[in-house]
Amino acid sequence: MLFNSLTFVVFFVVVVGTYWLLRGWEARKNLLLVASYVFYGAWNPPFALLLFATTALDFYLGSRIAGASTPGTRKAWMWASVASNLSMLGFFKYGNFLLANTQWLLERAGVHYQPPHLDVFLPIGISFYTFHSLSYTLDVYRGVCAPTKSLRDFTLAVSFFPQLVAGPIVRAADFLPQLVSAPALRPGQFGWGLMLMTLGLFQKTVLADTLLSGSADTVFGHGGPLQWLDAWAGVLAFSGQIFFDFAGYSTCAIGAALCLGFHLKDNFRFPYAAVGFSDFWRRWHISLSTFLRDFLYIPLGGNRHGTARSAVNLMLVMFIGGLWHGAAWTFVVWGVIHGVFLVLERLLDWFINKAQINRTRAVQFLVGGGTFVVVCFAWVFFRAADFTTAARLIRAMVGAFPHGDALLGTRELWQVGLVTAGLLFAHSRLRNTSLEAMVATKPRWLVVGVWTVMLCAILLNQDSGNAFIYFQF
Repeated sequence: MLFNSLTFVVFFVVVVGTYWLLRGWEARKNLLLVASYVFYGAWNPPFALLLFATTALDFYLGSRIAGASTPGTRKAWMWASVASNLSMLGFFKYGNFLLANTQWLLERAGVHYQPPHLDVFLPIGISFYTFHSLSYTLDVYRGVCAPTKSLRDFTLAVSFFPQLVAGPIVRAADFLPQLVSAPALRPGQFGWGLMLMTLGLFQKTVLADTLLSGSADTVFGHGGPLQWLDAWAGVLAFSGQIFFDFAGYSTCAIGAALCLGFHLKDNFRFPYAAVGFSDFWRRWHISLSTFLRDFLYIPLGGNRHGTARSAVNLMLVMFIGGLWHGAAWTFVVWGVIHGVFLVLERLLDWFINKAQINRTRAVQFLVGGGTFVVVCFAWVFFRAADFTTAARLIRAMVGAFPHGDALLGTRELWQVGLVTAGLLFAHSRLRNTSLEAMVATKPRWLVVGVWTVMLCAILLNQDSGNAFIYFQF
């Protein structure tokens, strides 16, 4: 059930209307739980059983962690949760990938091995809800979150339908306290939630699908040499597409949750205005970067054991962050590229006072522009089907094919250029504020006018309703 579908609109209207008509808080939570499983089961009903099994196991393991009498026992129950969650994720998402790489390694050693193909479907959103559930046991182990006694509440926290299949990654420690008592809508909250849902759908349906995806698909799907202008246009198109697609989903999720009285943390803070890669990861997919920071980077030692150890930790975190996105080495390379530049940035801090230099507007502009260029370069590996495609595209970007194919027409080039310019301008203007604060300064007639334009544009582009990119992760 896609956010950008009529089915979801009907579903959401029915759920929200019934939710606010019900008087009892327990009845409302029961409704949300049933609605969340209907939402997820609409794709593939059997996978709803897998979702519940993951949830029920972590509910049990969380209670065992909290009730353990010795530190060793607590740690053992915690590792049982980590192993069970990652084993389930590994089987469904990385099973064939691991078998294929095992075959390759054995062949290098002269051993012929033909692995079986695991004919399994990837449960939609498994990477997200696995981390939703795992965050509970890890936070109980760290003492950040008290174990809940309600399986229903924990099941709802993991399966809450707005954020279930593509984030943000919502930690139980943030969501469970919101289930203690019935929420009360503050003035304007419901309208702001609908506004965010409209913005998210506009980003997805109009900007990502209608204006950018066609150019990105054309360039990345081409099998021959390209002219540099077309190569860069395709990469910029995908850079905008993946932001509008993923941020659009997160914005819809946050807006839908607000309409039900819940608050989800921001997942994006204008990342293409980042000045440096540390800044980028404070702004891009924030729920994943903070998850990896708190549950992997810091436990590994963080930056507490010297520069060399910190660099190794950063590279390992970004390696895993890349692999989290998909069972392909291209995703790993994408993560490693970010890791390398994070390490270089950390080393640069050793030699110069970066904070002092970054106060100058010219340096901020240059570093921000360089960050954006490298981020776009890394997106090539994220989007390319294989290394051959990525290498051909990178060669085209540096002008290696002066007589390459020109795939995009003038209209498409202008379209990509204008959308990219608008995206960068908006991010640079908003990098030090929030969307809500900016809207609060605008006259009501302008806000209503922009809202109306977005609604009309969404209605006129319903035929472009593709699935969200991050559904595959």
